[in-house]
Amino acid sequence: MERKIIIPGEVIIEGDSYLPGEGTTKTSEGIVALRYGLAEESNNLIKVIPLTGVYYPRRGNIVIGKVENITFNGWVIDIGASDNGFLSLMEVPRFVNKDALDEVLNLGEMVVLKIWAINKRGVDLSLKSRGLGKIDEGILVHINSNKVPRVIGKEGSMISLIKEETGCQITVGQNGIIWIKGKKIDDEVFAKKAIMFIAENSFKKGLTEKIQEWFKEEKK
Repeated sequence: MERKIIIPGEVIIEGDSYLPGEGTTKTSEGIVALRYGLAEESNNLIKVIPLTGVYYPRRGNIVIGKVENITFNGWVIDIGASDNGFLSLMEVPRFVNKDALDEVLNLGEMVVLKIWAINKRGVDLSLKSRGLGKIDEGILVHINSNKVPRVIGKEGSMISLIKEETGCQITVGQNGIIWIKGKKIDDEVFAKKAIMFIAENSFKKGLTEKIQEWFKEEKK
């Protein structure tokens, strides 16, 4: 089955030999879409990859967020989900003066974090891993969080290609915010263009070949 864009209520495929996966249901007519997105078949399982929508936090995700508020015991972080995230003092891997939390992270600052728990209170964030912390250089790119897997690629193949071609360090937040840090601004802008190209063509087949061609053209 070819990947195709479908709308809720549309019959994706008829017959009894297919199973309904994420974003689909089975009716007497066949497998029907429950949401707008890209229909995909794998081992007779049909699923719909959403092309729009909000970010759903998952434990272990790396996200990039903005400091919205400072409380007596931590920071409220906007991660683009329906619930804000919370970074507690205990999850900062250095000594923090309780009277000067803004010296660690101030309002409006951007930061790379990891989701370590999700509960009724909301999303708990941590800085206790390599590569996490405040962003103070480079540029940020915003894409739909549903397109993040295409930017990363199978086993990180796509993001490795972009890093190689542009010479930039790139941190991809699962919430759709991407941090690019290069030796010079031109490299960062080049990497941003590549990421936007992938995001705009995320529903197309053979995307790796397309981006390789794109790099060849751009470098002429």
